[in-house]
Amino acid sequence: MKPTDFAIHLSKYLSCYLPGQTGASINTIYSYRDSFTLFLRYCQDVEGIRLQRLTLEQINHSLIQRFLLWLENERNCCAGTRNNRLAAIHAFYRYLQIETPQMLNRCQKILSIPYKKTHKKVISYLTLEGIRTLLAQPNTRIISGRRDIALISLLYDTGARVQELVDLKMEDVRLSSPTVIRLTGKGNKSRLVPIMAPTEKLLRQYMEIYDPNYTAHGRFSLFCNRAGKKLTRAGVTYILNKYMAQAQVSGTTSLPESISPHCLRHSKAMHLLQSGVNLIYIRDLLGHADVSTTEIYARADEQLKRKALQKAYPSPSPANTSIWQKDDDLLVWLKNLGK
Repeated sequence: MKPTDFAIHLSKYLSCYLPGQTGASINTIYSYRDSFTLFLRYCQDVEGIRLQRLTLEQINHSLIQRFLLWLENERNCCAGTRNNRLAAIHAFYRYLQIETPQMLNRCQKILSIPYKKTHKKVISYLTLEGIRTLLAQPNTRIISGRRDIALISLLYDTGARVQELVDLKMEDVRLSSPTVIRLTGKGNKSRLVPIMAPTEKLLRQYMEIYDPNYTAHGRFSLFCNRAGKKLTRAGVTYILNKYMAQAQVSGTTSLPESISPHCLRHSKAMHLLQSGVNLIYIRDLLGHADVSTTEIYARADEQLKRKALQKAYPSPSPANTSIWQKDDDLLVWLKNLGK
């Protein structure tokens, strides 16, 4: 059977355009793939459309909206997940505007479907004391403990995304002065991030287990599991929460019961901001495309806001309460005025 125009364009979009033209990461491509897998499942199971005959002409504004309602009502997806699926569809139809100009009106109707408002999550981060407590948990007398303390220290020190961390290879580490790590983030964009001396020491001790000269295993993953395979994002989360639980058992109550790897990224950004580091430098460290993304940390830090307001100028508000506010008769008169 001859493939439909929808099948041809979707295949070209996922396999050629995203990786070749936009430089999208493999995780972004997988996310878009999963969104269209759900959409196709909906078309087949709910709308009764044969996938072998699904064409661009059949996909319209109304069908997409019914799909989004199905996500919320039948699959119980939150507004954030619904918006992620819609973002994948929007991205595809922005591509189609150029590839199929004859369908420009249909594309723009689908692109006009709005995102739902979502509640902004409160940024969670650890204090410096919390980071120290977490780093004190691994048993460095065993190999897995050396790996874990190097992993946690590097995750915090570089402010790396968890995917950037698990993708690290031996060759991405330069231990000669100045010590830097090459992180590859969204859009396959790489950046060099300096690391501090204590983290460099922990990393060096860990890498010496594999190769004292750091050359024979250049393309090997930096952090591996017990089976010798690349550590996964779920594996990093498990390691962090294992030591969180360990700290709780030891009597530390200042730490949360569980955290995500992203919490250490938030913690690094907040600690730098609280130390007076310019937002531009924090943006470059975190690999944000725009400083407006980094500004969420400035908005989240209530202590910095209070200090900034206190330093601005003395408050013009009177320190003492006015006499007339204590005059009960006058207050009664004002309350009844106009009745």
